[in-house]
Amino acid sequence: MKNRTRSHILAEWIAALSADDIPGSARVAVEDTVIDTVALAVAAQHADYCRAVRKAFDSKGECAVWGAADGVDPYGAAAINGTCAHGEDFDNTFEGCPVHSGAVVVPALLAVGQQFGLSRKSVAKGLAVGIEVANRLGIVAGKGMHTAGFHPTAVLGTMAASAGVAAATGQTVPQIRDSLGVAGSMAAGIIEYLADGSWTKRMHAGWAAQSGIRAATMGAAGFRGPASVFEGAHGLFAAFAPSINPEFASLTSDLDSEWQCARVAFKPYACGTMTQPYIDCARRLRNRGVVPKDIVRITCEVGEGTVHRLWEPLSLKQSPPAPYAAKFSSPYAVAAGLVYGDAGLAQFTVEAVRDPDVISLAGKVFYEIDPDNEYPRNYTGHVRAELRDGRVVEERQGQLRGGAKDPLPRSEILAKAQANFEFAARKAEDAETLKSFAGSLFDSDDLFSDQVLRSFEG
Repeated sequence: MKNRTRSHILAEWIAALSADDIPGSARVAVEDTVIDTVALAVAAQHADYCRAVRKAFDSKGECAVWGAADGVDPYGAAAINGTCAHGEDFDNTFEGCPVHSGAVVVPALLAVGQQFGLSRKSVAKGLAVGIEVANRLGIVAGKGMHTAGFHPTAVLGTMAASAGVAAATGQTVPQIRDSLGVAGSMAAGIIEYLADGSWTKRMHAGWAAQSGIRAATMGAAGFRGPASVFEGAHGLFAAFAPSINPEFASLTSDLDSEWQCARVAFKPYACGTMTQPYIDCARRLRNRGVVPKDIVRITCEVGEGTVHRLWEPLSLKQSPPAPYAAKFSSPYAVAAGLVYGDAGLAQFTVEAVRDPDVISLAGKVFYEIDPDNEYPRNYTGHVRAELRDGRVVEERQGQLRGGAKDPLPRSEILAKAQANFEFAARKAEDAETLKSFAGSLFDSDDLFSDQVLRSFEG
């Protein structure tokens, strides 16, 4: 076919792909993503927003809600599990564009696997394809969607989930193309939650997961969607990232040889991605003996593109009104690293973010724009502390710990899952059960089973 659209090229690749074609590095990333995502969803089940989303999506069915007792339909399972997995902003991401593929793709594919009785390998293929598409779309988007006021996970996640479901269910090329075309009209998600720390960002992953299932179901049924959904004059990027001139080669080149899925990043801390290296720097200052009472001022060199989400308005960021708002406050995160020595789930509770010592220190944290900062191509960190005795001490970090340049080993992924299970008053040993479940996906043509997922019910 002449002048194939980008969705058609993707559809041809997806339709021809076998689970056995997926390389080991991508398989490991998929397995780690399943471990990370499910444990996070379980950890959040008792949170107020999780209770609310379970109440909103209460259609009975057979699909598991991880960490809860009642089954729901696949759309509800995807929406609930995705919202809970993404709710603490501790889920995996992607450097270059912080799209959270795991909290979208894993809930969508595991729900579809249960609902339609797919094989484990089919689910594994769908997981790999969904993460791959999310990351490649993220490369094209860069910071364009955030600049326009949209959340990349909400927009790109819908496309990724539809691609993953289409792959797992064995759709034909025309069906996949239509599924992607329909998904473009289901994509949505504004970032106004930054104004007050409200809950809508949390639902974006879950909404994208269930929207992806619905789009793929419509495509499979023959409902037509625009083939030019990505590159069209009124397509996805024209609508959601109008400030950029998209380079679509990143979306469709080297599909058989370059697996962006393998470059997924895992967070060591339960907050915004770009803040993570700054927390590492703050913790190293703490380890060097720097104590909050001796600090007069802290200055962080930052990329200009991070300011509107993580630093301004500065007075609000220095005293975030709620735990969720604190997750997108670099002043709070730096202060938490120095005061608590960590920034996990326990450091983003109501009690933690109201601690007067942390808030006092956060009020001393300021920023200056570094014109040479590599964001969004690379996430770096810098903390410079001016002390009462006149000394100036600083730390720098050249990459995101947990990212492609400094990946977290499986042992740390498991340790994180164990900590998250324990936070939810579950057994730390559940992480090993989850590891075995994730490791079985690529190795068996047996029907997908939700037995392990059910074992995490409350």
